Amino acid sequence: MAVMIALIQRVSQASVRVQTELVGDIQVGLLALVCAERGDAEGEADALLERMLEYRVFPDDAGRMNLGLKTIRGALLLVPQFTLAADTSSGLRPGFSAAAPPERARMLFDHLVARARTLYSPVQAGRFGATMQVALVNEGPVTFWLQVRPAHGAG
Repeated sequence: MAVMIALIQRVSQASVRVQTELVGDIQVGLLALVCAERGDAEGEADALLERMLEYRVFPDDAGRMNLGLKTIRGALLLVPQFTLAADTSSGLRPGFSAAAPPERARMLFDHLVARARTLYSPVQAGRFGATMQVALVNEGPVTFWLQVRPAHGAG
């Protein structure tokens, strides 16, 4: 079954470059590596974004993870990463048959970025299809794997 995936990391800073061009740069917030699988649609992207914006990974005054990105007014850096769909269950080379086709994945990533920028600020993004260099300082470290399963079923 397909799932839209985000690997989120709580960061004190993160950036993404394409060659020498800085295309995204944030301070305190979330770095989200995002992957669409076959069967994913805009609804899954919207649900994943909602989870990212509200997911409680930032410390409250008592040091407990009780605050979401919106609450702390942190930044969001979205980076496309199809390798999250890799099948690593056997052999020594990952398989990517579960990943959405490139055109579909680009459309869903673009939708996610546009929707994020409509609902929230600041939002930065990597560049789909580019070789990127991602730098981050993971606070904690805190990293979570979020998934949203298609409401309509895989297909």
